[in-house]
Amino acid sequence: MSSVVAHDTLWLSVDEARKLLEARQSGVNELESSFDLGLTKVKVLLDSEGVKLPDGLRVSWSVIEEIAGHFRTGRLSNKCFILRGEEVVPIQSYSGYTNRFYSLLATDGAPTLVAGGFPMHRIKGTDPLKDTAEKIKAIAPVIGKVLDTAMGLGYTAIMASKTADEVITVEIDPEVVEIAKLNPWSRELFENPKIKVIVGDSFEVIREFPDQYFDRVIHDPPIVSLAGDLYSLDFYKQLYRVIRPRGRLFHYIGNPEHKMGHRVTRGVVIRLQEAGFKKVVPRPQAFGVVAYK
Repeated sequence: MSSVVAHDTLWLSVDEARKLLEARQSGVNELESSFDLGLTKVKVLLDSEGVKLPDGLRVSWSVIEEIAGHFRTGRLSNKCFILRGEEVVPIQSYSGYTNRFYSLLATDGAPTLVAGGFPMHRIKGTDPLKDTAEKIKAIAPVIGKVLDTAMGLGYTAIMASKTADEVITVEIDPEVVEIAKLNPWSRELFENPKIKVIVGDSFEVIREFPDQYFDRVIHDPPIVSLAGDLYSLDFYKQLYRVIRPRGRLFHYIGNPEHKMGHRVTRGVVIRLQEAGFKKVVPRPQAFGVVAYK
């Protein structure tokens, strides 16, 4: 696997490139911009050759125009790129393991992962970090040992690590791990000693953990049609086994107001109770349920 990109790497999104071109068109010679997908903002200078960053690095107008040229109408057009000199590299990948195309999509907050044309975070009326915070809040306080069954870009694991002693996060697809390594917002996932990344299938990996090992579990699986085994009674029994007494599980399901979400929620609640959880409580603001052992 590749290493995490260097700290002095530059990134640029389609929307940020378009803003820079609009500023040049308007005669602006200084403005705030982001070259790490919104993680930080810096004052940059605009001249005839391109954009100059505070550390002296320059980005040419030809590079910025190339990125802006990827604009398309629609909510999934704000793609992300890494700049390597005059080379523009899209953050995207095809997985032979899942037969899905992955890409990184910039938002008003942290980027989200797009898998097969679908964003992996809620981004309508919210952003990926706010979406993650609702999941964490649902089982607060997040303490002790935490299992995150579906890593993705790692925002859940990173946020959980702020208060937990140990976080184990599992990702089934190596290509998703590679995308996360290219995302500046995911850097802590690979640098925080409290976080351990396991590449594997949660359905199988969970059997390797001791009984009553975790204080909290965050289960945010893909939709049922893509990962039905992660909604099965067999898997829920394993979740129950690895959670300590009085531990809590957050299970993301989807919009409870939608017909499909309502139907799936009903089945999830029944199976969690059959698995042994004594109480299962809806958390509609987090689009899921909390199960108590």
